[in-house]
Amino acid sequence: MEVHGYQVPEGLLYTKEHEWAKKEGSVVKIGITDYAAKTLNDVVYVTSPKPHSTVEKSKSMGTVESIKAVSEVYSPISGTVTKVNADLDSHPELVNKSPYSEGWLVEVAPSNFATESRSLMDAGAYAAYLNTLLAK
Repeated sequence: MEVHGYQVPEGLLYTKEHEWAKKEGSVVKIGITDYAAKTLNDVVYVTSPKPHSTVEKSKSMGTVESIKAVSEVYSPISGTVTKVNADLDSHPELVNKSPYSEGWLVEVAPSNFATESRSLMDAGAYAAYLNTLLAK
């Protein structure tokens, strides 16, 4: 699905802060949306939590730095970081080029996905939310 030129893939869950989450087996892959990546423009640096650290739903878990700004990344779910996308250390631009595949940020073993995921938006709800933001 596309909203005003921004990709909103089906099968992901979204936050109002423009992060996405995708359950893949026992882990949840997390990244920032196409809207967030394009709004930031040229990403030059990404900080992520370390493997084995814990993240809390709606709390900052790192930053994405562009030539325009530094933006906090908020975890859509709580859990333990199992993997960090090490490719972003040398190629942070992957966040811009491929936010939903190569530009993912971390994988988390969720502590309460069933409950916490209920407050996230599906693609249709996120698309509607983007429409309200972009209509202003």
